[in-house]
Order: sequence, then structure tokens, then C-alpha cells
Amino acid sequence: MPELPEVETIARALEPQLVGRTILAADLRWARTLALPSPKKFRAQIRGQKISGVSRRAKYLIIQLEDYDLIIHLRMSGDLIVREGKIKPAKHDRLLLRLSNRTYLAFNDTRKFGRAWLTNEPGQILDKLGIEPLEKDFTPSWLFENLHKRKRRLKPLLLDQTFIAGLGNIYTDECLHIAKLHPLTVSNAVTQPQAAALRNAIRAVLKEGVRRNGASIDWVYRGGDYQNYFRVYDRAGKPCSVCNTIIQKFTVGQRGTHICPNCQRLR
Repeated sequence: MPELPEVETIARALEPQLVGRTILAADLRWARTLALPSPKKFRAQIRGQKISGVSRRAKYLIIQLEDYDLIIHLRMSGDLIVREGKIKPAKHDRLLLRLSNRTYLAFNDTRKFGRAWLTNEPGQILDKLGIEPLEKDFTPSWLFENLHKRKRRLKPLLLDQTFIAGLGNIYTDECLHIAKLHPLTVSNAVTQPQAAALRNAIRAVLKEGVRRNGASIDWVYRGGDYQNYFRVYDRAGKPCSVCNTIIQKFTVGQRGTHICPNCQRLR
């Protein structure tokens, strides 16, 4: 699933291609892609809307229109692609938006898990999300205080989008390794220095992921190269870049998890 760096990369790439364009028509090719409103209302409301911006909140893409926000979650296999010329639907295109400059925006989603919302009340979808880890409010003291308000294993908590928005399996494994924390550590046992190290690791990993345009490990991700710099993720059986101990893989909360058993000891 695309995480914060991949979604941010897509938003930045789409913005210059979409801003200022008007949506002339919508072709909903798989009805369940649309979470709300109804297909009939969607086609009527989005027609004639001018695109004013493209942004991201957590793992959601937000296309700002004159009267609405088109919010899209790519889930496991979704992608947004701007194509030129006459509309020629690809095999897995679920939603097509014809634009005013002889181009169209295609929401392509092989596994059909992605969803779109057209709404003038984006808070109903986005307000439940947690803090943005690249914003200034995400401080060591905030993280320490909020880790101690809970009693949960670190990795499942970091993956909880109502706690911190945007982290997924890849970047959680990476930042826990940098912070030298085991993913099964209980959150309220984390010390202040450990919380500071974890906060700094999260920001560093996400910033580097954005700088490298995300990680290209599936057909979803296009153009990123962060996968060439993984420390532990997808490196089971290989030596740790810090201490040469062999990286191990196990399951935490039904998610494949990678650690260095020497750098990340469970205390």
C-alpha cells in the first residue's frame, strides 16, 4: 500500500498537470470505487468543476475543486494517471475524468480496494486521522506523552492512522530500526530519550522517502528508489548495515515485520 512518501510524490506530480483544468465529464466504470455520493449525483456535481489544488492528508489524496473536495485513497493497488488525447480506458481503470486540455485523469486500481469521495465536508473523512509526522506539532514531547497515554505494542500503534497519519509497514520497520526499538515494545514503557529518537527517526525516514520519490516495490509505485536504501524491510537473511547481525522476519499484528535482533532488543 502506498504510504506517506508515495502519496506525497503522487500529489506533487499531479498538481502541475491538474491545477487550472476543468472537469468536463466523469465515467465511473466500477460503481463501488465511489464511496459517496451516488453515481448519478457524482457525475452531476463534478461536471464543470475547476481544479484549484492537489494535496495529501495521511495516505489520502485530495483534489480541491471549486465547490467540493475529491478525496481518493489508493489502498493496495490504486494509481492516478494523467493521459493525453482521446479516452482509451485501460483494463483496470475504475474512474475516468475528462479534462479541459484534451487530457483525462484515470484512477486505475487492479485489486478494486481504492475508494473516492466527492464532498464539501472533508472533515467527515479526514478529521479522524492522527497527527501529521512532518508537521511542527509532532515533537518529542508530544510523542512521549501520547505513547504513555496508551498501553499498546509499538508497531501496531504506529500503524494506527488515528495515532500518527501516514506510516505504513515499510517506513515503520525502518524508523524502529533507526531508533533501536523492538516493534513489540509496550508504548508506555518507552523512555523520553527513546521517544525523541523515535520521533527523529520517523521524520528522517519519511523525509528521505519523499526525497527519493518513495519506494518502488510493486506495480503501484512509479519512479521511486528508496527501496535501494532499506535498512531492514525486505532484507530478511541479510546482514544488518549497522552490526552485521542477520535481519529476521516475523509477524506482528498480521503484518510481516523486519528487525535486527541485536540493534532492536526487546527489554
